[in-house]
Amino acid sequence: MTSNVVTAKDIALMIDHSLLKPELTGQEVVEGCLLAKEYGCATVCVKPGDVLTAMEVLGDSDVLVTTVVGFPHGSNLTEVKLLEAELAIKQGCKELDMVLNIGYLLAKNYDAVEEDVRAVCELSHKHGVIVKVIFENFYLTDDLIAKACEICERAGADFVKTSTGFAGGGATLDDLRLMRASCSEKVQVKAAGGVRTLDAALSVRAVGCTRFGATTTKQIVEDAREREKEGTLKLPEKAEELTIGY
Repeated sequence: MTSNVVTAKDIALMIDHSLLKPELTGQEVVEGCLLAKEYGCATVCVKPGDVLTAMEVLGDSDVLVTTVVGFPHGSNLTEVKLLEAELAIKQGCKELDMVLNIGYLLAKNYDAVEEDVRAVCELSHKHGVIVKVIFENFYLTDDLIAKACEICERAGADFVKTSTGFAGGGATLDDLRLMRASCSEKVQVKAAGGVRTLDAALSVRAVGCTRFGATTTKQIVEDAREREKEGTLKLPEKAEELTIGY
């Protein structure tokens, strides 16, 4: 039986600290990278133009640098996505969060969606780089979410991810359960858009997520450390008792 006890480090290592807001300055990106380093996050996720800045700050740490591809609409030509991925990898990124072509998925042009995802995955995997594929569930039915999971697993995705954080809604527990059930254990699930508290982080972990995007990293990890000291840092027995607000 899997223990429901977790550590603050476990929570920190689930976090992709998000630095994707369009108004962030270079100094704010540096400060965000330093925060992620201080709190021991898995990665920082920065805009493509900020990758070299993040690498300069984090190059000597265990915090990886990731960036986005085809963000936020997924409508770039595959050739453009491949160029984005190639440049990011050359600059030092070890993970990429790519947006699938949302319009193609809604039109049920499944072959085109799969070819697009596969191309980025194949290029990235040649360099040992992980690919997380963003769906933007706010626009999708349950059937399309499940279908996207099937497509992405077949195309070689390492993660499926709920949202960009820029649509009208983010992660929900029902969507996360559906995504976890629609992929084999080879594919991990990432929540994004709305995971702002420790309780939300514990809830997404309880339903099978291994990673989530956050901007409130400091508060989440500090709260986790405090509960760990108290001996109360545990996964909820029923994740549905907790909600994730966007």
